Amino acid sequence: MHKIYTHPKSLRKVPTHYCPGCGHGIAHRLIAETVDELGIRGRVIGVTPVGCAVVAYDYWDFDCCEAAHGRALAVAAALKRVRPQNIVFTYQGDGDLAAIGTAETIHAANRGENLTVIFINNAIYGMTGGQMAPTTLLGQKTATTPQGREERLHGAPLKICEILKILPGVKYLARVSLHAPPEVVKAKKAVSRAFRNQMENTGFSLVEVLSPCPTYWGLSCREALDWVRDVMVKEFPLGRIK
Repeated sequence: MHKIYTHPKSLRKVPTHYCPGCGHGIAHRLIAETVDELGIRGRVIGVTPVGCAVVAYDYWDFDCCEAAHGRALAVAAALKRVRPQNIVFTYQGDGDLAAIGTAETIHAANRGENLTVIFINNAIYGMTGGQMAPTTLLGQKTATTPQGREERLHGAPLKICEILKILPGVKYLARVSLHAPPEVVKAKKAVSRAFRNQMENTGFSLVEVLSPCPTYWGLSCREALDWVRDVMVKEFPLGRIK
């Protein structure tokens, strides 16, 4: 029998610490599948964040480097410059990339660093207790916005892809989601494209991934997927941005 679905070699067979219904596990697998299919397992270096995925290196079976909170793209740029033969990517959440790491994100993108960025947007701080994130939606209740996010007090959600779109050094931006199997397939294609861009020396590529967080959204796993589809996608439209 021809096997069409199997465990990726680049993904370790170990239990993960993620909550039930969390999207990180799916995103990890998509990256592992892409690395295997592109034949770059011996060349790839992942830069892991501070956040829920802080120990992503325990789950990927390829070289990884830990970065201080928000500094993943600074570390990745250094790695790529001293080892241009390697394929370097960052895996960052909305707090890591869009809050403490905003400057690193914008300047790496503006320089056109030949890097791949996988940006997990779950609209909340998941590791530290469910506080408001830069991507938290208006009206969304969090530990620090118990009455819901207000634009007058907290500003509007940051749309990273739209912000980066104007920078000439940015070559590829896509926003995808993990709320349904067809969307996961599209996400895989975007992740693959972002890695192939680096292999072709195209420049800076970022894929934003809308990901469920049932625990801190206070929803069931099924409800969290529906919330991504019915609420998040309206604020963060899917598709190729650039």
